[in-house]
Amino acid sequence: MFAWDPTRPRALVMGIVNVTPDSFADGGRFLDPGAAVRHAHALVAEGADLLDVGAESTRPGAAALPAEVEWTRLRPVLERLLPDLACPISVDTAKPPVAEAALALGAHLVNDVTGLAAGAELARVCARYGAGLALVHMRGTPATMQADPRYDDLLGEVRSRLADAVGVAETAGVAPDAICVDPGIGFGKTVAHNLTLLQRLDVLFSLGKPVLLGPSRKRFIGALLGDLPPAERLEGTLAVCALAARAGVHLLRVHDVGAVRRAVRVAEAIRDGSGGAESPG
Repeated sequence: MFAWDPTRPRALVMGIVNVTPDSFADGGRFLDPGAAVRHAHALVAEGADLLDVGAESTRPGAAALPAEVEWTRLRPVLERLLPDLACPISVDTAKPPVAEAALALGAHLVNDVTGLAAGAELARVCARYGAGLALVHMRGTPATMQADPRYDDLLGEVRSRLADAVGVAETAGVAPDAICVDPGIGFGKTVAHNLTLLQRLDVLFSLGKPVLLGPSRKRFIGALLGDLPPAERLEGTLAVCALAARAGVHLLRVHDVGAVRRAVRVAEAIRDGSGGAESPG
């Protein structure tokens, strides 16, 4: 049975493995299974606590992918990673058949960017396997989510939608301590929406679940820095992750594992007043 550790002393770093030709940050680099496996091992060597493997791009404007194509990309990667890596492996999918096939191979949790928008079946799959479930808030679909996103009450709507999804998951049998929530930075949000969510993470903490955050190389960071492309958004990503970790976020889903891990450890040491007593510098 998968469960999050409520006593964890620090934020966990989830490394991203995109087995896709069109993801916004690294599309195509790891589409080849061998390249994806090598990248996964490199992320673990950098200090990833867990990995999130996905085969369908959820960038703004992306079209939906047939389940058969998604699984064809995922299977050879999971078959090689699951026997070799000790860290938990998440599968980034919203499709129950893909999730079931991955969990049957031994995957540990499912990262659903739709937050169970299609209903409870994905949660029932996770429950059957004792798997974890990450519930992400998204307005619309990847194809439509950035078409003029609007909210009457951003914080209230995001919290309410995630609370509803948690209720669906638990009713379907997912263990309460196996669920985490994610505000969906960049998923149907403007720059201002993203900043408000990052400023008010306490709204998510009030749900009583671990909070997952995925700001890595996102468009809002580029916009804040003069429309920088994804490859030049590392420093902005580090700033967001450090502040989020200091605020108490439980998990950070990122591309640049080593750099984020170092930035987060310093932020947590400042927050906790620890780590420097034995050193003169």
